Amino acid sequence: MVKARPRPEAMEENDVVDLLLAQHAMIRDMFDEVERASAADRPEAFRRLVRLLAVHETAEEEIVHPYARGKLEDGDAVVGDRLAEEYEAKRLLMEMDEAGPGDARFLTNLAVLRAAVLAHARSEERYEFTRLRAHTSEAERRAMAAGVKAAEAMAPTHPHPGVESAAGNLLAGTPVAIMDRVRDVIRDAMGENG
Repeated sequence: MVKARPRPEAMEENDVVDLLLAQHAMIRDMFDEVERASAADRPEAFRRLVRLLAVHETAEEEIVHPYARGKLEDGDAVVGDRLAEEYEAKRLLMEMDEAGPGDARFLTNLAVLRAAVLAHARSEERYEFTRLRAHTSEAERRAMAAGVKAAEAMAPTHPHPGVESAAGNLLAGTPVAIMDRVRDVIRDAMGENG
């Protein structure tokens, strides 16, 4: 059985760095859950991982990365590298989401995705989050955490490669999020988890 976890937008952390670090830990755990899940439970575990990754990355792209660009001395370079990583991970995640856990290459692709996502998370933690904590006030980090949670509550629930900017997410995000969430409701109502 898949273990219930709080939705990212409902997490208790009020400092953006603490919030994102907690979500990174949750993502690591969810990769383990998907990998270890039985064939019957894997579709639901993977659906939850897809949702978490999609809303997490959207919120970072809308709130955290633009702030880091402006706040960090070499913010453009730091964020540019993270966006390139996010694009590649989204592309693979989208392919996996479309193929579903029943695909013969699923576990191989899951291992590739896990490596890419965890390397990306380590880079964010090292090059972006640590420096954001050092160059922002507690009030700024609280405000960003509130922004991240709000963005996650309204974010698309599936990956959309090519929309890695704040402007792109704001323009495309709402209609795409509505379509994703309707798709999720229909899938759940029909009893399809894959």
